[in-house]
This record gives sequence, C-alpha cells and structure tokens, in this order.
Amino acid sequence: MTKQAVRAARMFDGERLVEGGVLVLVEGGRIVDVHRGRVDAPEGWPVREVPDGTLLPGLVDAHVHLCADAGPDALGRLAERAEADLDTVVEASLRAHLAAGVTTVRDLGDRRDAVLRWRARGVRDDLPTVVASGAPITSVGGHCWTLGGEASGVDGVREAVRLRAAAGADLIKIMASGGVFTPGTDTTGLQFTDQEMTAAVEQAHDLDLPVTAHAHALRAVEQALRVGVDGIEHCTCVTAAGAHVPDELADRLAASGLAVCATLGTDPAVVTPPEVVAMAERAGLSAAALRAGTATLYRAGVRLVAGSDAGLGPAKPHGVLPETLIEYVACGTPATAALTAATVVGAEVCGVGGRKGRVRPGFEADLLIVDGDPTSDIRVLRRPLAVYRAGVQVG
Repeated sequence: MTKQAVRAARMFDGERLVEGGVLVLVEGGRIVDVHRGRVDAPEGWPVREVPDGTLLPGLVDAHVHLCADAGPDALGRLAERAEADLDTVVEASLRAHLAAGVTTVRDLGDRRDAVLRWRARGVRDDLPTVVASGAPITSVGGHCWTLGGEASGVDGVREAVRLRAAAGADLIKIMASGGVFTPGTDTTGLQFTDQEMTAAVEQAHDLDLPVTAHAHALRAVEQALRVGVDGIEHCTCVTAAGAHVPDELADRLAASGLAVCATLGTDPAVVTPPEVVAMAERAGLSAAALRAGTATLYRAGVRLVAGSDAGLGPAKPHGVLPETLIEYVACGTPATAALTAATVVGAEVCGVGGRKGRVRPGFEADLLIVDGDPTSDIRVLRRPLAVYRAGVQVG
C-alpha cells in the first residue's frame, strides 16, 4: 500500500485549528496517524511539505443537484435529457466539486433516481463520495414535479418513500413548500397535509432513512418541525410579507437539534439576470433576507450544515461551496463554525460521520490543503493547493 505524509503549518481538524505544525501519515486510503509539532516522518514515507499551508478534511456539500448542468433553467431541462447524457453531467459535476476541495456531496434531487442508478454501477474513488435521495417527493404538479416524484395522499406518500428505499436512497427529500423555479407553485404555502408529511417521516424512519424537507414557507418550516423531520433545506420562512426567520422559531429549531441547510453562496463572477432576481424577490427571497435569516439561525444555535444548491443555474455552478462558506462568515458566523458546517456536521448529516469530516486516525484520507489560514481569512478556500480523495491526490 502507498505510504505518504503531509506536513503543514497548521490543521483544521474538523472542529478546531491546530497550530505549530502537523504531520499526517496516510496509507491505504486512510489516515494512520496525526502528529503535532515538528516531527520527523518514519523512514520510507515520502513527505509533502506545505510551509504556510493549512490541512483540512475534504469539504462536504450537503445540497447539490448533480444532474443539473448549471445552465439556464437547469432543472427544467432535465425532463428532456437522455440517461447517458445525465451520466456525463453527473461526472462533470463531481469533478468540479472535487477541484474545489469537496470530497463528499449529498444529492437532493435527481431525475427519476438517475444519480442512484449511476452510483449503483460502481464505486469511484477518483470522484467525491455521493450520498443521494433520488427524485424528491413532491405534490402533484408541485415543486420539481418534472423530476418524477409526484405523490398524493397518505398511502401514496408512503409508497413513494418505499420506492426510494428500494432504489437505494440514503435519505428522503420531500418538498414541503413550492419553489422559485417551478411555475405555479407557492413559496408561501404548503404542498402536503400534516397527515401526509407525518406518513412520509414515519415510513422513512421505519426504513432507517432520515428525512429532509425543502421548506421556503414559514408555514412549511413550522410543519416540518412539527412532524419531526431530520433536516430542513433553505428554511427561509417566507410569508406574503417576505422572508423573515422569527427568533422564537429559531430557538425551537435549535432545541430540536435538526440540521438546517441555508443554501447560500453564488459565483461572484456571474451576474444574475434581472428576470431571475425579480423572480426570487417576488417569491420573497431577496439576498439580504436570506443572509439575515442565516444570521438569526446561527445566533440561536441552530445546527447549520453547509450546502450550495449547486447546479441550479449559472450563479450556482458545481464547486461553489467555498462561496457558501464565505457568505456564512459574512452573515456573522465565525470561520471555524462555517468550516465545521462543511466538515464534521456535513459528514454527520450525510451519514458518513464515522469515516469522513475529520483529520483523525482511521478516517478516510479525504484531505484539502489551502495556502494560508482559513480561520482568519475564509477566502483562501477559493485557492486549493491540493485535494486528496482516499489518499490519492486528485487536484
């Protein structure tokens, strides 16, 4: 088995910054030892020296759409794509994530379980690990209905959950509210009754699968919390008056322990078309409101996870997670907390916390090296020096 060592000026281990030098030993795709301070590598171990670098766990993007190519109307165009074309898009998407230091992704909405079928064809250590929900469960004509996940009634919702489980899904994604990019849906309203949502959660939990709910509407966030989901995507709390996260609701979300993925982050080099900005603002989703909501969630102690919604359009390309973390910090989240959301917490939420998300002996050697200290300047994440996947340098 290939032996190698990496020596860096400092390490973010998934929870805290370790300064004064570190030496990490990797063999057989796993971390075998972590030494602090100036320690010589064992004889026969080649060493990569990064004098002013920081070693981190590979990042986790907990909300992506691998089938979507980040072009205009990326989700809407999925209905017409051939399956072989989807495979090509999925692999290109994953390579873009890897180049940005992301070694694990959670896909939260493919077309008719295409990502699940792609993954079933074989494990790829040269690409990020993929955790996936398959097609999201939505109401008839609801948000993202063209992806093939429509269901109605308690029995219909239960059957939809069973079908995802049979297809190999790692979790269930359910659309509790409407969404911006599906005409005719309502970002302020509910898509399912409490009885249907409860049925989805109970059926999923019976099958040992967690449930995360797409929820823009304030009513949908309250419903998701009420029925006992494990996570909430967006959590923007939209009403007819706009998006606002009430302090009291943030406190209840924090007390519940569920994970919230705020899906911030856009490519600063991309100018969003005015019609797209207008569409989002009509839905109550202004950029300022989203940042203010995330700040409220952090102050309340909500368990935040990092996810970018990559693939949705030109401003949300695959590999945009560093911008998500930069926006988290801009909202008042300390850099260490933002990094934890994209490492330890992300791995836990994705169900791989026992082997990913930390620099620790026995964990998979998914590693990221950046030049400088991301805890003092989160922007250094934009310039990865090296990315390792299962101990092999891939970027």
